Amino acid sequence: MTETKEFTCIRCPLGCNVVATLDDGKIVSITGNTCPRGAEYVTNELTDPRRIVTSLVKVTGGERSVVPVKTKTDIPKGKIFECLEELKKVTVSAPVTIGDVVLANVCDTGVDIVATANIE
Repeated sequence: MTETKEFTCIRCPLGCNVVATLDDGKIVSITGNTCPRGAEYVTNELTDPRRIVTSLVKVTGGERSVVPVKTKTDIPKGKIFECLEELKKVTVSAPVTIGDVVLANVCDTGVDIVATANIE
């Protein structure tokens, strides 16, 4: 069965409208991308979608009660909610510095959660 799926590429500022044609779930063509990154983006979205996760983690003894955090790199899309549940359990002590690992290897993804702000 042949089907098409439409995407707006987010890999560069152009925002190309990219169309993937699939036959029995396998990619047979990708069109509409201006650069190779569009084809790579759509292929990844169809085969292994991944996302950067941003959130907040509790802080004790700091000038603020939370610190913004993010995954150092992207994680499988299916692990997002599990990751957020793990972050709810984390509390760090001030001071916190940008780049500090607040949770290593989140959900066995091999990806660390890092602070994105300084908290004194």
